[in-house]
Amino acid sequence: MYSHTTIGANDLARARAFYDAVLAPLGLEVRFADDGIIGWGLPGGRPQFLVVRPFDGRAPSAGNGPMIALLAAKRSLVDACYAAALEQGGTDEGGPGLRPHYHRNYYGAYFRDLDGNKICIVSHHAE
Repeated sequence: MYSHTTIGANDLARARAFYDAVLAPLGLEVRFADDGIIGWGLPGGRPQFLVVRPFDGRAPSAGNGPMIALLAAKRSLVDACYAAALEQGGTDEGGPGLRPHYHRNYYGAYFRDLDGNKICIVSHHAE
């Protein structure tokens, strides 16, 4: 049922540098880019995570409550993505760790990107 997720950014070049570093541990690469949109996906696949200049021409803004959660195959990838996010200037919203109140193997990390969008990287595996 999931097709893609789109978030807005004020500066696409800055967003691309940020997400290139953050998404690399997950094996995601730029699958499409032009002056108004950048889309990452798995090699050979279609873009599923998109950063765009809003189509209405107004400034993008991040909300309180909305969050994108990206799946990692193992916990070490959660750690790598989180570290990359902070190295690229993202802000901490909850470091890597178990969140047993969700389930015993929920291992997640939370950060905000350079435009304030809240992102979670999560693994549901025991390792």
